[in-house]
Amino acid sequence: MLQGNARFACGGAEHPRQDKQTRESLIDGQHPDAAVLSCSDSRVPPEILFDQGLGDMFTVRTAGQILDDAVIGSLEYAVTNLGVSLLVVLGHEHCGAIGGVVAQLDIIADNAGIDLGAACAAEVTDSAIIDPVTLNENSGDSDADDVFDIMNDLVAASDSILVRSAGASILAAREARLCGTDDFERVHIARTIEALVNRSDILQQGLASQRLTIVGARYLLTTGEIEVLSF
Repeated sequence: MLQGNARFACGGAEHPRQDKQTRESLIDGQHPDAAVLSCSDSRVPPEILFDQGLGDMFTVRTAGQILDDAVIGSLEYAVTNLGVSLLVVLGHEHCGAIGGVVAQLDIIADNAGIDLGAACAAEVTDSAIIDPVTLNENSGDSDADDVFDIMNDLVAASDSILVRSAGASILAAREARLCGTDDFERVHIARTIEALVNRSDILQQGLASQRLTIVGARYLLTTGEIEVLSF
C-alpha cells in the first residue's frame, strides 16, 4: 500500500487491477488485503491514494472517520468474514470535519463563558507520533483541568456526533498542550483507534491473537504522501 502511495504521490500511479478480467474474477467473492476507515472527504479516496485496484481494499468512510455501530460492524465483518489482517484508520491534513468542530468548540466555550485559548498554555508542534494512553500526562494546572472538565461535559451533551467524537479528541489534544490543527488530526486518529478497540470484542480478539494489525495514518494533501502514525 505504501508503495502504491509512493507511485501516486510522484505522479506515477499504475491504476492496477481495474480491468475487465479483474472485475470478472471477483464476481463470486472478494479477498481484500486490508480494511481502511477513512474520512469521506472527496479529496481522500483510499483506493486512489494507495494506487490499488478492484477487490484490494475494504473501505468504510465517514466524515472525520467518525465511529458508529454501522462502522464498527462493517469493520468487524471485514475481519471475521473476509479475513482482513490489516486495518488502517486514515485521517488527513486540512480535515474539514476537524476544522468545523474546532469552530463549534469555540462557540460552546464562548456560550459557557470559557476562554479555551487561555487553557491551552503552550503550543507543541512537530508531534507526529502520539500515544493515546499517555496523552493526558502533559495536562495543565488545576484551573485548566476544571475548564476541560466543564468543556468535556458540554461536548458529551452535544446533539452532534461529530462534536461528541472529534470534539473530545480536540479537547484531549488541547489539554495536553497540543494546539495545532495537525495535532488535532493526529490525536483524533489515535483516539479513533482506541475507541474501535474498546468497543469491539472482535477487534480486541484479533489483536490479541496477532491475526489483526491496526495502523493509524494521515494523508497529506500538500504532498500526496501518507504519514504513518505509530500508536
